[in-house]
Amino acid sequence: MTYSKPQAVVGMAFWIILRMFLDNNMTGQPSSLVTIGWMCGLLVTPLDIIDALPGGLFLLPQTTLDSCPKHVHVCFRFEEIVKNFQVEYHAGGATQNSIKIAQWMIQEPHKVSTFFGCIGEDRFGEILKQKAEEAHVDAHYYEQTEEPTGTCAACITGDNRSLVANLAAANCYKKDKHLDLEKNWSLVEKAKVYYIAGFFLTVSLESILKVAKHAAENNKLFTMNLSAPFISQFFRDALMEVIPYVDVLFGNETEAAMFSKEQHFETEDIEEIAKKTQALPKVNMKRQRVVVFTQGKDATIMTRGDKVEMFPVLKIDHKDIVDTIGAGDAFVGGFLSELVQDKDLEDCVKAGHYAANVIIRQAGCTFPDKPDFH
Repeated sequence: MTYSKPQAVVGMAFWIILRMFLDNNMTGQPSSLVTIGWMCGLLVTPLDIIDALPGGLFLLPQTTLDSCPKHVHVCFRFEEIVKNFQVEYHAGGATQNSIKIAQWMIQEPHKVSTFFGCIGEDRFGEILKQKAEEAHVDAHYYEQTEEPTGTCAACITGDNRSLVANLAAANCYKKDKHLDLEKNWSLVEKAKVYYIAGFFLTVSLESILKVAKHAAENNKLFTMNLSAPFISQFFRDALMEVIPYVDVLFGNETEAAMFSKEQHFETEDIEEIAKKTQALPKVNMKRQRVVVFTQGKDATIMTRGDKVEMFPVLKIDHKDIVDTIGAGDAFVGGFLSELVQDKDLEDCVKAGHYAANVIIRQAGCTFPDKPDFH
């Protein structure tokens, strides 16, 4: 198969995205934000083919595949793609997208957010470090030689996306080798707000619990994302070990529905799911749990006190939507940017809606130099 060079990033029907998967995120400055989760660096490569990935792998719209012998060859041909196409690199991935957005919304001081991650000692790891620095995020990586920096091929056709991931180093984070080190744990102790993606439950539950318990014992904010329906379904026990420590829980409507099913809430009503989730047992009783469920173009649901409130999203013409990848991550980032400044929860939701509205107008999780949020 031969590839011709694309003329522009915007408007291409098909993309390949390389994501350097990391594991962990942390911060330590003004009401600093600590994040733990799958961090990723993105390589965005537009292609002018629309029916297959390199190597003849065909994907259905809206599918996600983990690397296996049948698919893994795609993840190891990025060098070929990079050689044949003009590419852009962006620090990305679920948690890192959120932290990058939070820092963008805050602007200054720089490095309000710090994250810990696991990468390989390789070229993509070096690119990731460079891109994190450019995003003004304070990055501290556990570098190991067991696995290379993880990659993911993302194919975007219209409003649909399909992913083939080779997690690699993302699965190699070690609490005793990194989080427990005094120089790293001191960053955690300085932080006031913590954010963890549910994805990280598959990697290092012990790391999550150490941070969660520290937050509860010191009356700090511990926030978490359900991340994907399979987390509630297949990692239910690990998730429910962490839920009692969660002060703010994020998710979307499909994740909420699966959580409800696995918790036997016996309801599909998203407001009822939010109320029942809020009422689950909690360790730090000084803070009532806040539950925030987004619903795409429909209103965002949030519990506050004894009420469930609805917040309409910002309107956007469908023709202005370029790429929905990272919209949910951007919402969380916007929300956290206000939360770390002790803003009202309504302002947090508004900031989340603004950030998501900006991101879906861009290719990939990218944004203008400065936000226009008031």
